[in-house]
Amino acid sequence: MHVHTVLSPCGDIEMIPPLIVEAAIEKGIQLIAITDHNASANIWAVQKAAEGTGLSVLPGMELQTAEDIHCLCLFDTLEQIEMLQHDVDTNLPALENRPDFFGEQFVVDPTGDFIRREHRLLLTSTRLTLKQAFQRVLELGGLFIPAHINRQAFGLMPTLGLIPPDIDLEAVEISRHMKISDAQKKYPQITNIPTIQSGDVHYLEDFLGTTYFKIAHPTIAELRMALKNQNGRMVLIQEQ
Repeated sequence: MHVHTVLSPCGDIEMIPPLIVEAAIEKGIQLIAITDHNASANIWAVQKAAEGTGLSVLPGMELQTAEDIHCLCLFDTLEQIEMLQHDVDTNLPALENRPDFFGEQFVVDPTGDFIRREHRLLLTSTRLTLKQAFQRVLELGGLFIPAHINRQAFGLMPTLGLIPPDIDLEAVEISRHMKISDAQKKYPQITNIPTIQSGDVHYLEDFLGTTYFKIAHPTIAELRMALKNQNGRMVLIQEQ
């Protein structure tokens, strides 16, 4: 389940830490990742808001590559995501956000109170290519998953038309509106790649909780084992 906060330009104003945590718990969800668009400043606030609740919050990012492809970058620690953020900042074009057109980009505290605005436009492509982003995330110890690969906008398959042969993907994600069996028929190249279904949450009512991971701990190593179906770990998709 990857969740956007009010830092993402297309995020809803209600996507503040305490409400995100409350909505996830109400759905019986135990693990989420905060994946704002090209940004990570609100992760700590959601982690703080989730302390003592039983909800685990992984650091993440929805990185937009130079090819206009959205990719989930998931990590164990804030230090890892901060290093990726440095690379993203270096490779973001110097464009100003237009709140009247794209929406506000707020950084908030664990209660949801305003800290500052992010003035750079986050809803744009970085100069990092798909391969560069993939390699950097792996170097940092993270998990790299192209997001909603079937979507016409920002999806890997409509954009490139193929899985790059020089990128050994550990998983791909399809949108919540497509069954995995249908995706594999449409895109035979993903048949042997572990596939999860989108848990992309821009609004509180978007929480689904359809991807189940059988893992011992909420870590990248455990998620990786589940994707590979190793050591009793596994992934189960309850398709809509």
